[in-house]
Amino acid sequence: MNPYNNTFKPEGFSSMNTYLFIQEAEKYISFLKETFLAKEISRTMDDTNTIVRNCILKIGDTSFMIAQPSSDFGAMSTCFYLYVNDVDEMYQRALKNGANSVFEPADMDYGDRQGGIVDFCGNYWWISKRLDETSY
Repeated sequence: MNPYNNTFKPEGFSSMNTYLFIQEAEKYISFLKETFLAKEISRTMDDTNTIVRNCILKIGDTSFMIAQPSSDFGAMSTCFYLYVNDVDEMYQRALKNGANSVFEPADMDYGDRQGGIVDFCGNYWWISKRLDETSY
């Protein structure tokens, strides 16, 4: 029996999803909206309305969550592999919004056009477009 079949998942979520704890959550949410055109789905704040307890965002067809760190869950960084139509344009948007270049967009030998950036929280983003419609 497949443990993932017949399991309810909210719209936009898959069996496995990203949940980041970001020190400057408000600033990071703005970065994601301006750079990757993220859409905010919902937000829960603390009682003082100053700490992001949970923010659900969607980039393309992928939903993910962001919260500010707590004593139980510290800040973290990760790496994302983001598929887009125009790698060069999205790479430039990221630089314009404060990200640093890891590598400039180029056609890779594994069939992707790809550029790499690191955001101000230390998250790496491989911004990619599959050059041919085949699997890796």
